Amino acid sequence: MPDRPVVWIVDDDASIRWVLETALEETDFDIQVYESPELPLRRLRQEPPAVVLTDVRMPSMDGLTFLEAIHEVDDKIPVIVMTAHADLDMAVDAYGRKVFEYVPKPFEVDEVVSLVQRAVRKRFSGRQRRRRQPPKAVSQGVSIIGQAPAMQEVFRIIGRVAKTDVTVLINGETGTGKELVARALHELSARAHHPFVALNTAAIPRELLESELFGHEKGAFTGAVSTRIGRFEQADGGTLFLDEIGDMPVDLQTRLLRVLNDGSFYRVGGRDPIKVNVRVLAATHQDMEALVRQGKFREDLLYRLNVIRIKVPPLRERREDIPLLLRYYLAQEARKLGMEEKVLDAEVEKYLTTLDWPGNVRQLASLCTWLTIMAPDRVVHMEDLPLELRTPAVVTANQGEGADDWRQALAQWAQQYLAQGGRELHTVAERDFERVLIQVAMQAAHHHKQQAAKLLGWGRNTLTRKMQALDL
Repeated sequence: MPDRPVVWIVDDDASIRWVLETALEETDFDIQVYESPELPLRRLRQEPPAVVLTDVRMPSMDGLTFLEAIHEVDDKIPVIVMTAHADLDMAVDAYGRKVFEYVPKPFEVDEVVSLVQRAVRKRFSGRQRRRRQPPKAVSQGVSIIGQAPAMQEVFRIIGRVAKTDVTVLINGETGTGKELVARALHELSARAHHPFVALNTAAIPRELLESELFGHEKGAFTGAVSTRIGRFEQADGGTLFLDEIGDMPVDLQTRLLRVLNDGSFYRVGGRDPIKVNVRVLAATHQDMEALVRQGKFREDLLYRLNVIRIKVPPLRERREDIPLLLRYYLAQEARKLGMEEKVLDAEVEKYLTTLDWPGNVRQLASLCTWLTIMAPDRVVHMEDLPLELRTPAVVTANQGEGADDWRQALAQWAQQYLAQGGRELHTVAERDFERVLIQVAMQAAHHHKQQAAKLLGWGRNTLTRKMQALDL
């Protein structure tokens, strides 16, 4: 088997190409992506691949015709056909043309990776095998794990907008991976070979933030003993990621809006305008529209930042991804620390999937570090978990015994939330509290908004507004 077998991904959908490329880059393959069959067909005789992954419906040539063209040159190349338009006739037709496998969309990414590995083994079975080389290092910026529908939507948007220069606002709770999304947007763009500069605007004092962003001239203020370039200049040609943009002071928002509009600014104490070519990505855990209503954020700046919005879901809304993330971070921490990789007992994995994870992926990754160091055996059991996670999770009271004692249940939930490192307790609780009440009222009113609003003691417009804010 070659040191790095070549895998072709041929699909006119950028989001599918990106998801598959990201997953397969973590294996020992050389990945090449194409949006149509023409170019790979021209390279087929000189640079034959080990395996081909192709969509069925593409504008210039359908995948089954592409399969036949490949097999006219080399019928030993395994071709895996993907389609979102699965039906029995097409499947029969595909297998009749000696397709290696037929994969309907949406698919499980891990299953496709396993399928490609099996196809490579078949392709080179019987040949002399070389020693396996370490897998190629993958940029952390595109190591985003997720099979849940909410994450697939994130992938779809990334695939569509990465190649453009539009500004993107990334919304999500603390620890959901907003910076990973920003890095993916950068590394999949034409700016990938230029700097990616990240700045947390909430972590820098107000009096220093202006200089941090725009730089300063020598003597501009006490302590400015030399000229210093700011983050905008550092990111010239590349991407500037402004995290926690909702915490930026209002007067600096005006300067930021000017840069976004014409690409120029002045250093602190400077007289000459500086022109830069920077793509700005911003992120926040806050409700930006609420900040605008409170006068804490400029509405025109929000419009300028919010050309495209990506909502990164919290872990509690993508529970099916928790086992994948646990395995990924346990393996990563073992490599990083040079220790034995831990494996979760089935009971532990199931239990961890039920938790709310107020710290989201960041909290989960920290747990994996803790377990890698502290768990005594390779297999992690319930008694190996930190004490604060062993407290039984509090769930919404059901009808029957204890149903009226919801205040005590709420108090227990709040204690657990804070013990797990949660922040902004009232904001999170209020959102979840209103979500539950709205869902119950809508069910009781058989989804009639006017009646549900009366049950809640609200007007219909209030109910509509709150449902939109909660994505109900």
